[in-house]
Amino acid sequence: MLGMVFLGLAAALWVAAHVGIAGTALRGRIVARTGEAGFRIGYSLLSVLLILLLVQAWGAAPVVPLWFAPDWLRWLLALVMLPAFLLFVASVATPNPTAVAGKLDEAGPRGVQRITRHPMLWAFALWALVHLIGKGTLAGLFFFGAFLATALLGMPSIDRKLAARDPALWARLAPATSIIPFAAILAGRNRLAVGEIPRVVWIIGGLAWAGILIGHAWLFGYPALMF
Repeated sequence: MLGMVFLGLAAALWVAAHVGIAGTALRGRIVARTGEAGFRIGYSLLSVLLILLLVQAWGAAPVVPLWFAPDWLRWLLALVMLPAFLLFVASVATPNPTAVAGKLDEAGPRGVQRITRHPMLWAFALWALVHLIGKGTLAGLFFFGAFLATALLGMPSIDRKLAARDPALWARLAPATSIIPFAAILAGRNRLAVGEIPRVVWIIGGLAWAGILIGHAWLFGYPALMF
C-alpha cells in the first residue's frame, strides 16, 4: 500500500499548495519578499512539480475498487462533461474580471459571467467529479478528489482576494454574479443571455467533448462508455 500512501501524500501537497499558499496571507508575505513576478514564477514551477508528482503517484497506485458505476451512470457522466467543456472554453474565450488584471464591462457581467464568475474552476470541478465517480477506486478518490477540492475551495479564495485587491470592482461584480452556476439568475439578480456567449465556445466546446468521448480509449487507455 506504499503506492497509495505516496498518492495520498501527493494529493495533500497539491491541495496544500493551492489552498494553503495561494489562498492565505502566506501568499502576501511571500510576495513581499519575492515580488509578484517572483512569486508567480516560483508558484508556477511548484505547481508543475506537484502535478508531475501527482500523476506519477496516480500511475503507481494499486487498484482498490470502492464502487462500480453502472452503464446508465456512465452515460449521464459523459453528458455532464459537455457543460464542463463549454465552461472551460468560455472561460478562455472571454475576459474574466476575477483575474489579477481583470476588468468588468461597463454594462456589468456578461455571457458566461452571468452564469458563474468562476467558469474555469467549475469546468475542473465537474471534470474531477465525473472521473471520481466514474473510476470508483481509492486512487481515483485521492487523485480526482485533490482537483475537486482545489477547484471548490479556490472559488471563495479568489473572491476574497479580489474583494481585498479591488473593492470597487468587487462591489459591482458580487451582487450580479454567483459562485454556484445560475444562482444569481434564479435569484433575480441577473438574467440568462445565451446570445452573449461567443459562437466559438459552442463549436469548440462541443467538438472537443465529442472528440474526447470518441477517442477516450485511444488517448487514456480505457473507453469513456461501455457498449
